[in-house]
Amino acid sequence: MNNPLLTTSTLPYGAPQFDKIENHHYIPAFKQAIEEAKAEVDAIINNTDTPTFENTIEALEYAGSTLNRISHIFYNLLEADTNDEMQNIAEEITPLTTEFSMYVSLNESLFQRVKQIHDTKELLNLDAEETRLLEKTYKGFARNGANLSPENKEIYSKYIEELSLLSLQFGKNVLAATNAFSLNLIDEKDLIGLPDYVREQAADDAKNKGVNGWLFNLTAPSYIPFMKFSERRDLREKMYREYNTRAFKGELDNSQIIKRIAELRILTAKLLGYTNFAEYQTERRMVKTPEAVNEFLNKLLIPALPKARHEVEDLNTFAKANGFTEEQLMPWDFSFYAEKLRLERYNLSDEQLKPYFQLEQCINAIFNLANKLYGLTFNELNNMPVYHDDVKVYDVKDKDGSHLALFYADFFPRESKRGGAWMTEFRGQRIYKGTDERPLISIVTNFTKPTADTPSLITHDEFTTLLHEFGHALHGILTKGRYESMTGTSVDHDFVELPSQIMENWCYEPEYLNTFAKHYQTDETIPNELIEKIVESKNYLSAYYHIRQLQFGILDMAWHNLTEIFDEDSLTFEKNALSATNVLPSIPECIISTAFSHIFAGGYCAGYYSYKWAEVLAADGFSLFKEKGIFNLDIANSFRELLTKGDSIDAAVLYRNFRGHDPEPEALLRQLKIKN
Repeated sequence: MNNPLLTTSTLPYGAPQFDKIENHHYIPAFKQAIEEAKAEVDAIINNTDTPTFENTIEALEYAGSTLNRISHIFYNLLEADTNDEMQNIAEEITPLTTEFSMYVSLNESLFQRVKQIHDTKELLNLDAEETRLLEKTYKGFARNGANLSPENKEIYSKYIEELSLLSLQFGKNVLAATNAFSLNLIDEKDLIGLPDYVREQAADDAKNKGVNGWLFNLTAPSYIPFMKFSERRDLREKMYREYNTRAFKGELDNSQIIKRIAELRILTAKLLGYTNFAEYQTERRMVKTPEAVNEFLNKLLIPALPKARHEVEDLNTFAKANGFTEEQLMPWDFSFYAEKLRLERYNLSDEQLKPYFQLEQCINAIFNLANKLYGLTFNELNNMPVYHDDVKVYDVKDKDGSHLALFYADFFPRESKRGGAWMTEFRGQRIYKGTDERPLISIVTNFTKPTADTPSLITHDEFTTLLHEFGHALHGILTKGRYESMTGTSVDHDFVELPSQIMENWCYEPEYLNTFAKHYQTDETIPNELIEKIVESKNYLSAYYHIRQLQFGILDMAWHNLTEIFDEDSLTFEKNALSATNVLPSIPECIISTAFSHIFAGGYCAGYYSYKWAEVLAADGFSLFKEKGIFNLDIANSFRELLTKGDSIDAAVLYRNFRGHDPEPEALLRQLKIKN
């Protein structure tokens, strides 16, 4: 069988052959690639020459390239365009890839070669990048069980395999639970308060599903505007409860799965000599310890709680003055009255702004920003195979015309795609045998689809999301290093959000917005008074939303600071963890954890705090652009230098080199107007 996953792509830049890849190709491709990777590892082990950096550390870095490439394709599509067959394939191949991972990380002979080189590193005359790869390789083995006894290595392998399968099941349940609910309204009276664009999208969704009326679901483009605008409080409550009990009932219940994941992480950490999983995770991050994370979160929490509670009380007062008859706002009331108060206070609404943020114009705007700052150009490739008709592909070139990357963009929601927005890659960057292999970068979002009458119009918040993910993409596009494991976004987890968070700042800059925000029907540039309102409203309810993000970080650390698993149920555990931080009533049967994909099916376990950590970096870093000019080429070139380095230099050093000092949490508190 001619398997497109195993043959060299003939497409430009080695792009994946999506037009040829079918589900039945994956399992044989994975099996062959694993055998090939094992043979490459065995060749290192069986090499009778004295272990050197080149024949061991560098050879190991390059081993398994085929497996790595296939994994990137499969697991990215599992998130972006999945189906039942792919999910079954994932369950079959995950034990195989986990077993291979253990074959490497627990291989005593291989570790001894690595250790021998590490013990004599001062004699090897390695450059800085090579030294860093050696350190990361050695620590990687130690952190993955290489120093364990044979008996404990076997236990460790079983823990890791079970964790992999449970994480897969968790994600599968969240997607299924999200797709399982829809609200089908057939009486136009039930749509009271909903803007035309929301109604149009709901009508389009209903038509696509073959039902009458209007259809609302739990994906962001449907759920968020419904909660903001629907006058039907009973329906808002229904939507809220459905959204916040996802994967917490019936056959899709994740509550026992997350307890077992937490328990396995505790057991794994203790087996490796750590007190808990948070200690294990933070060791390899900028923050270094769980205590430092908790201190950081408290520094941001304590000054903000009084202001957040004051904001909620103000909103409560406003609601009562505008017909709200209950004692206090409930969570399903918050977005609704927050939008009404925002409209009264700033005379600004999503409906006013969306016509100026046509998705195609926003895409051109982010490309033009990259051109202005870094000299990049993005040329669409109309004939490049893609994995779904919604996907667009661009050839990214540097200012000298040289190829930098392929950029894939997948913007619209569908049942085969998980919720949210993310950046990923189908291939990382490396320099191999003297050739600079450039990356294949992708961003995936869930923006409102165009309808028969209206193009895709996004909210200003969604434009912020677009800039955020594009910041990640630039990190991947601009990188240049020898080793894929240290290029692009393969950096400290609490540093990876800096490039994305800093990009968000441009969406509040009049000098930038004036360059592209034009009404999709009249071509009128966005009026200055609207821009002023965007800027004025930037910190509207900022303390409340700040606390909300901190709650996610606090909940994450609660799960991973555990030294033993608790007896109570997951819901009780979560409620106790967040009780001191609530600024709205906590709904007894609602839960975050069972759908908290970042920490139970993603890479943010004991790391969700990094969003706030990076916000601090970004607030401090962007102040330099504000001081020198938001298109200042000297500052842009300095920041580009940070983006190109990947993990070849310590993140704290990279930041200091750019900014000239270490960041302080006060920078973010000042930006949010929580502190003067």
